[in-house]
Amino acid sequence: MFDNKNILITGGTGSFGKQFTKTLLKRYKPNKIIIYSRDEQKHFQMAQEFTDACMRFFVGDVRDFKRLRKAMQGVDFVVHAAAMKHVHIAEYNPMECINTNVHGAEFVIDAAIDCGVEKVIALSTDKAASPINLYGATKLASDKLFVAANNVVGTKKTRFSVVRYGNVIGSNGSVIPYFQKLLHEGKRLTITDERMTRFLITLQQGVDFVIESFMRMHGGEIFVPKIPSMKMTELALAMSGGEPYEVIGIRPGEKLHEAMITREDSLRTLEFQNHYVIKPTIRFTEAVDFTINAKGEQGKPVADGFEYSSDTNNWWLSREEFLELIK
Repeated sequence: MFDNKNILITGGTGSFGKQFTKTLLKRYKPNKIIIYSRDEQKHFQMAQEFTDACMRFFVGDVRDFKRLRKAMQGVDFVVHAAAMKHVHIAEYNPMECINTNVHGAEFVIDAAIDCGVEKVIALSTDKAASPINLYGATKLASDKLFVAANNVVGTKKTRFSVVRYGNVIGSNGSVIPYFQKLLHEGKRLTITDERMTRFLITLQQGVDFVIESFMRMHGGEIFVPKIPSMKMTELALAMSGGEPYEVIGIRPGEKLHEAMITREDSLRTLEFQNHYVIKPTIRFTEAVDFTINAKGEQGKPVADGFEYSSDTNNWWLSREEFLELIK
């Protein structure tokens, strides 16, 4: 699918961008992989690691529409991974979060349409479902923008979809590197609440799901993978070898449990073999049958009252399975 194509990744110097790039280079023969990020130092470091002739590095911010449009010239596929992601930092810096996550999404959409990009997938988060914090609220707004963008493309070929998943094991800023740091310093691990649960997915699983979603998408879907949950107490005990942890209380904007599909969303949700699809709330000018995706896979509506939440999930990681994953 990506052979001889031009792919741009916003926030491409982050954990996802690097793994996505590594996977593209291993499986395909892209014409160009364009890394778009505002972090000059990360560009420098990534350019030392990825020296293939197809690599291009654009220093730029998703808040800068002119720079985005210049970077997207001739691009076929876009993955929008750039975001302000730390929940508590967003609570204290709300306008910065809005400018990046909402206005940045708007600029990515406009640049993609102007440049005739074929397909765009935006990365979302479980925190966008029934959000209680600003980060989740801005990502919900971003999801809505990308879904609705399919209705304003006019005669352009550009199509937009969203991928929503849970906590990425080992990504920058996630709990696992933080716990590893505490263990290295000989400190006790900290838990905000003993009842807390989270969805977990590996970085490679996230990358693979995005690639599959490019192949499956019509435009307008929110793709949600079927992934396991884990209690944060179990995660801490697994990493510490059973040593005691410290409970420090929930931080600003933090949830006890995360949902990826709410009961309200379930009215528009289809179940496929290894994922779900949330259909758009609005009707597009072009009629789409979302029960059959672009790969020919068929889905069916979920049961009434269905909810996909980390505390009621029927797939749980054991300590042993978790330790195997983080190897």
